Amino acid sequence: MNEALVAILFWGVAWGTNGVLANRFPKSRLVRAIVPALFGVTLLVLWQGLVRGLEVSPVILPAPSDIATAIGANLPLLWGDFAQTILKGALAGYLIGCGAAVLVAIAVDRSPFLQRGLLPVGNFVAALPIVGIAPILVMWFGFDWQSKAAVVVVMVFFPVLVNMVAGLAATDALSRDLMATWSASYPQALLKLRLPAALPFLFNGLKIATTLALIGAIVAEFFGSPTRGMGFRISTAVGQLDLPLVWAEITVAALAGSGFYGLIAMIEKAATFWHPSQRGH
Repeated sequence: MNEALVAILFWGVAWGTNGVLANRFPKSRLVRAIVPALFGVTLLVLWQGLVRGLEVSPVILPAPSDIATAIGANLPLLWGDFAQTILKGALAGYLIGCGAAVLVAIAVDRSPFLQRGLLPVGNFVAALPIVGIAPILVMWFGFDWQSKAAVVVVMVFFPVLVNMVAGLAATDALSRDLMATWSASYPQALLKLRLPAALPFLFNGLKIATTLALIGAIVAEFFGSPTRGMGFRISTAVGQLDLPLVWAEITVAALAGSGFYGLIAMIEKAATFWHPSQRGH
């Protein structure tokens, strides 16, 4: 119980410190990095103290120290699962799905028929539950990473497509008329005007797709997988009541997703440095 009280006290002090830093130094880059880091450490300390102080069973909720121990004891296993789920299934599906979405968006932009016919179908497919289509795709493409990549393609394709189509239509009439005055062909107008204008929309879709790719690959492994992969490991570890290993897999997945999102955000900042949203930073 003492550990729980200490954790709560630490949480209160850290919360107050964060408030002071955020209010007094709102524009400091160092403070903007310290505040979320301190907040995260505070949550971990509070979690550790409450679990230890209230003597919560590891089967119900393991402490962060137990999760860290599980990560250290299963590094080769976690790396194998990471490579199977993220580097093969999620990444391959992400690249194929997003690349196809960009190409189809350009075709949709050129064809009023596709605008009226494909987008409503896309909205319908995007609304399908992943737990419904994942078993079907696993039956079609087998139990290895290809079926997980197929699930990811379905999940990321339409969000990126919708954002890209909106981006291609975001240019104003004056700019389009100016390109027509210069006798620019469609490929020239696409490369010089419409694709640059669509980049902020595209990256918005790509960032959304990073989370969907991770979820799709992990959930698909629940319906069939070789003896490796994050989804496979989570389902088997739950059956064995090895909750520290389950949380270790979840931690690796969360870190991978955060890193993937951060990478896309960095690329966006470099590619759209001219956009007002980036110049403001």
